[in-house]
Amino acid sequence: MSNFAAIAMGLAMLSVLAVLCLGLFAMIKGGDFNKKYGNKLMQARVGLQGLALALLALAYYSSNS
Repeated sequence: MSNFAAIAMGLAMLSVLAVLCLGLFAMIKGGDFNKKYGNKLMQARVGLQGLALALLALAYYSSNS
């Protein structure tokens, strides 16, 4: 696996973790911030998880060929 792929997967996973923590914090705190950004944070987390899985699959298939 190239360094670029490893760095991209690491950044994608850290981004998922950051958005997840921010979403949990917003949900616990509640209020206007959660009402305004709660759903958007959930959508961002799902999209970033998809990106991380796609990068992981790409790395797997490129290493087996």
